[in-house]
Amino acid sequence: MKRRNLSRLALAGILSTTVFLHLNTWAAAPVLRVMVHDSFDLPKPLLAQFEKDAGVKLSLIKGGDAGEMLNKLILTKSRPVADVVYGIDNTLAAKASAAGVLAPSQAAAGPLGAALTAVDYGYVTLNFDKAALAKKGVALPQSLQDLTQPAYKKWLVVENPATSSPGFAFLLATIAGMGEEQAFEWWGRMRANGLKVSKGWTEAYYTHFSRNGGAYPLVVSYASSPAAEVFYSKEKLTESPTGNLFLKGGVYRQMEGVGLIAGGKQPEAAKKFAAFMTSVPVQEALQTTMWMFPTQAGVARAEVMRHAPEPASFESLPSEQIAEKSAQWIARWTKVVLK
Repeated sequence: MKRRNLSRLALAGILSTTVFLHLNTWAAAPVLRVMVHDSFDLPKPLLAQFEKDAGVKLSLIKGGDAGEMLNKLILTKSRPVADVVYGIDNTLAAKASAAGVLAPSQAAAGPLGAALTAVDYGYVTLNFDKAALAKKGVALPQSLQDLTQPAYKKWLVVENPATSSPGFAFLLATIAGMGEEQAFEWWGRMRANGLKVSKGWTEAYYTHFSRNGGAYPLVVSYASSPAAEVFYSKEKLTESPTGNLFLKGGVYRQMEGVGLIAGGKQPEAAKKFAAFMTSVPVQEALQTTMWMFPTQAGVARAEVMRHAPEPASFESLPSEQIAEKSAQWIARWTKVVLK
């Protein structure tokens, strides 16, 4: 009996020492601060595996919308609040570069420049409610110009480009697709035809879009939204209740990247996180968590993404032009649409 008790005491001591050492090792792990936009979402097991492999503890800092996030990084440039950032897209890359918030890189310049590694991409476009259109008995518009006609009065809800990333991307699409002057003429006619403006995507999609009980059968959303409708449905669906409407001047491709923060405290761990974001497990997972398309070749598409076909064509503008003229365009949009 004494031997057994001694064995138990010895085992308890070993376990206590092991737990103590493990906790001390974890407590000593450096913290990697990662600034992300509010839509960042990856499975917890993936993040935990990264922490284990990289020997760090992650601190995820939600920075709001992508534009708001970048502004926070600019304001704190002298004393960086993060070591690495994910979510700066092609509409903001030039602004981030000009502000000097990203660490210089020796890598060859990619689609987002040398300081950002492309992680995912998606399309801002029009979504339509199939049931609402069937009830109205009116054919889908074939162009953005059609939407200015009386038959489509009070059909469309958009997000304010001053406060919404998809709203801003859709404004850029109209400018790229129609030209600046014609685009703002179109916006003026849309205002007269009952255009609804919301502060952000959540309000537009879940309050004003007819699919969710609102009055507007068209909404500015994402090409992946129909797939998300199927994925999150409580009933098993073989077809999405919403569809994409790819019109000239109404589709904008967004590409998001990851980059090191200039002056960050953990540059080596930050590099590991950048590589992690382009790894196969993350590229597969982000399709049904953040509803974006993977940038890495050969990554399998999630089965549900068959409900999210990519457009044959889309609009884009040089990041430098966006950085130079975005404030002017938003001010003009506000005057034309809201005042």
